[in-house]
Amino acid sequence: MCYASAMTVQLTIPRPDDWHLHLRDGAMLKAVLPETARDFARAIIMPNLVPPVVTGDQAAAYRDRILAALPDDMTFEPLMTLYLTEDTDPADVAAAHASGLIKAVKLYPAGATTNSASGVSDFDKVRGVLETMADIGLPLCTHGEVTDSDIDIFDREAVFIDRVLDPIRKATPGLRVVMEHITTRNAADYVTSQDSDLGATITTHHLIINRNHLLVGGIKPHYYCLPVAKREEHRLALRAAATSGDKRFFLGTDSAPHTDPNKLSACGCAGCFTAPNTMPLLAHVFEEDSALDKLAGFASENGPAFYRLPVNSARLTLEKQDSPVIFPDQISTEEGLVTVFDPGFDVFWKVA
Repeated sequence: MCYASAMTVQLTIPRPDDWHLHLRDGAMLKAVLPETARDFARAIIMPNLVPPVVTGDQAAAYRDRILAALPDDMTFEPLMTLYLTEDTDPADVAAAHASGLIKAVKLYPAGATTNSASGVSDFDKVRGVLETMADIGLPLCTHGEVTDSDIDIFDREAVFIDRVLDPIRKATPGLRVVMEHITTRNAADYVTSQDSDLGATITTHHLIINRNHLLVGGIKPHYYCLPVAKREEHRLALRAAATSGDKRFFLGTDSAPHTDPNKLSACGCAGCFTAPNTMPLLAHVFEEDSALDKLAGFASENGPAFYRLPVNSARLTLEKQDSPVIFPDQISTEEGLVTVFDPGFDVFWKVA
């Protein structure tokens, strides 16, 4: 529902969900969780802690820590995942799914991103897990990049589709897959060429930045993420996919907090922290592309449909004002300051 008054424009949608979120643990978890729970009802929680969340018991313990960190005046449901390793037990995965604890299993190619050293190198060793997941309808969430040293970092997503993803899907009929944080036209085109067992998340920041934002005029560490931002033609393809209304595309912020010293070091961490301002930024992007009527689908409806969950009954209202909204530059944690993603332009939307 969208309506205008003399001073404001408002858009009311079902309360959104985040289908790809990093909450970390400990002090960081306590600080960043409210930034998501303020706007989002649920989120798929990434399991790449140190050590990773590999078993059902570990996922249950992590869920309990998340709920214990949630402020009393907020409601939020963490949707737990397991980290796929070459030693993952198919029976444990099936039991965790049957209990309602986990909603997906996460595939990290070994070495692809933050805390992915325990990921998969030999995909034959996870064949049994993938077949079990296909049988029970449990989605596989993929970090879609190969890690071969001879593959250019800007090509790793496209190569992953050809070398890893497509063969896995052909070898495992019925496996439901989410291509997470896609960054290329190749990925968007692959999704639209496939059946409804394949979906894809798109981040807030990949709708806004391309690789020029990261590199031109000096390196911008707070725009560094993995998968890395690509050429402008790919960013525009992502925006077209997100605003198209196609139910196979939905929001996964990949909001990934790191303290400023870790972002600004000689070997800085990958990740953009977008939880505090994602919904206003999305309203800006969708309005810019004349697609405000598609925002509810992307942020609130398509994800639940893929994960076979109900759309949230609660509502969220976005309001456009005449003056720019001021977002915090940073949030404070016991581990240090975390910089909030800056889109580089004025935003006039806020959560009412």
